[in-house]
Amino acid sequence: MKFHTVKLKDIAKELGLSSSAVSKALNDSYEISEETKKRVNEYAKRINYRPNPIAQSLKQGHTKSIGIVVSTIDNHFFSQVINGIESIAHGKGYNVIITQTNESYDIEVQSIKHLIFRSIDGILISLSTETENIRHLNEINDRGLPIVFFDRVSNAPNTHKIVVDNFTGAYEGTMQLINSGYHRIAHITSSPNISITIERLEGYKKALKDSGILYKEDYVKYCMHGGKYPDEIHKALTEVLSKADRPNAIFTASDRITTSTFTLLREFNVQIPDEIAILGFTNTQLASVLDPPLSTIYQPGFEIGKNAVELLIKLIESKRPVKEYVTTVLPTTLFARASSKMLK
Repeated sequence: MKFHTVKLKDIAKELGLSSSAVSKALNDSYEISEETKKRVNEYAKRINYRPNPIAQSLKQGHTKSIGIVVSTIDNHFFSQVINGIESIAHGKGYNVIITQTNESYDIEVQSIKHLIFRSIDGILISLSTETENIRHLNEINDRGLPIVFFDRVSNAPNTHKIVVDNFTGAYEGTMQLINSGYHRIAHITSSPNISITIERLEGYKKALKDSGILYKEDYVKYCMHGGKYPDEIHKALTEVLSKADRPNAIFTASDRITTSTFTLLREFNVQIPDEIAILGFTNTQLASVLDPPLSTIYQPGFEIGKNAVELLIKLIESKRPVKEYVTTVLPTTLFARASSKMLK
């Protein structure tokens, strides 16, 4: 059954008026008599007429819609970012359209095409783990569609970016493990081509170097799809546990990888932290109630979303061409809990 949307022309036909007269009456124009305004408004209320915001916005040159592209919405961090975006967007009269790439470059490209078809005013995007070429984004940005990157960003110069201090977060997390007595620290991370992987790996390396600990390349395991597929985390952890010089701690570099690694260690009957300590990036609200409580590096997801959408709306509503762009770096917060407590 097809849903019928009531339009201005339907009201005009019923009341024997022109569509223009109905529109003016609904907008309280001085050109329309009070009697006609009352008649139109009473009928519109009776049939539950609602103006089409897209049609209204198109007349003004905007659809008042923003596209959001993330890897997955069931990620604690991204759900907090989306909450931050919506907290600002809705207050400024913007609707949001959320798409998820599931870490696929092809789906990311298709999602962008879909959003453009919906005539969105701008895009907020965190790149998929498969994305190495951002030609699809550069093309639409060059044509004037505002884009703001957050979290996983590119080196594109003509756009705003909102990130956290991934290097410092990783450095402090690794140092917490080292200062607690763990010197054989493995690192399980995402695809090597995304920005957060590169920055967090460098923070991990620097902490080892500053502590006089030799960096071992075979202690670093990559999950090419960010842990989307459980098998890739299982494989990475199995390889770590099977090493002759088995690590006594694991630093994990993303939300899904951290919580999945913790769960797998429990399933493998590995005692945390007595046999292996774990600390990593995750925004899960359950970290403090897990057994043992999970040590985490927390990203201000809500603030990232607010900052990103505020910058995007400024781009959308700017009366003049924007020529200067900013990269905003927000701090992370380390929560040291029992999963990385001091070695006895």
